[in-house]
Amino acid sequence: MKKYVLALSVLIGADASSQTVNYEVFTTVDQSVGNIAFTYAGDLVYSHHPFFNPAFRVVRYDAKSKTTTPFPNEKWNTPRQTDDHFLSSVLGIRNDENGIVWMLDMGHRNAITPKIVGWNTITDQLERIYYLPETSVVPTSQPNDLVVDTRHHVFVIADEGIGNGGNGSTAALIVVDMKTGKTRRLLEGTRTTLPEHKPTVIKGKPLEINGKNILVGCDGITVDKNFEWLYYAPLNGSKLYRVRMANLLNESLPEKELDQKIEIYSAKPNNGGLSIDEAGNLYVTAMETNSVAVILARDKSIHPILTDEKLLWPDGISYNTADGYMYVSAAQVHLGAIFNKGKNLAKVPFYIFRFKPIAKGVAYR
Repeated sequence: MKKYVLALSVLIGADASSQTVNYEVFTTVDQSVGNIAFTYAGDLVYSHHPFFNPAFRVVRYDAKSKTTTPFPNEKWNTPRQTDDHFLSSVLGIRNDENGIVWMLDMGHRNAITPKIVGWNTITDQLERIYYLPETSVVPTSQPNDLVVDTRHHVFVIADEGIGNGGNGSTAALIVVDMKTGKTRRLLEGTRTTLPEHKPTVIKGKPLEINGKNILVGCDGITVDKNFEWLYYAPLNGSKLYRVRMANLLNESLPEKELDQKIEIYSAKPNNGGLSIDEAGNLYVTAMETNSVAVILARDKSIHPILTDEKLLWPDGISYNTADGYMYVSAAQVHLGAIFNKGKNLAKVPFYIFRFKPIAKGVAYR
């Protein structure tokens, strides 16, 4: 197991000089891993990154045999024209304390309505489907990631705004009521959801298509242990924002007033995944530097805690209550054909790392 020693400013407690963060390669697999969730028993369930057009959209990983099987089953991973009870294009995936894995289906590969599919890993049955109608998505929507707020009984989705050739200008938040299924699209194209002109550059090469920089809007998203504050940020941007859930969910609050209540929380690198621990420290995946960084709650300073040459495009990051580790995928997105003149430069194996966070992680988000 490798160790990355934190700078002294990161360390907490009297014996600060001895603080370290441990990390290791949990496993290697043969397809790009997007986001990671967990069954009630702690087994990994993860999306295969849709940029690589995987046959199985979501799989369960068996740590004992080191094999994967379609999740929840093969039928749900098989598109058809008779109904929409299948997974089309999944990246965002989360689990809740009830053992339900929630999969955010963007619907990009098939002519179906985007949806959230919940599968109960205790009963091995479909829990519920929530649809994202035209009132909550636009032609350039790319619903990327979500949080599961079981206190307020809502999902909050980060829409990147880069679907179907979008340029990030329609990035937004989408709120879904778990009880009624009602959806609301909020803050589209506003200061906190729009990408900044801060292109992604990896080893000197910009992330672009046909010579045009890809600027991704609202992407990473998480909520604190008490479901009080929602944290989110555009992928391409120097700022991380937060808003009280009470304000976000106040339907009588005009959007202009809501925008005024949103705080700039801290600086950040260009990042995809976002997670949090019980002490309020935020973990961001920094794809340009093959690393995971932490934004400390005590002073909002940023520090790398895991850097590895194999961590190519760190993407989803999530905490597993079963073993106390935070897991992060290396998706190799920048090596995909779409960014390399039609040639797929990504190479097997694909890595899943794990590490012990500074404080106990916050599960389910």
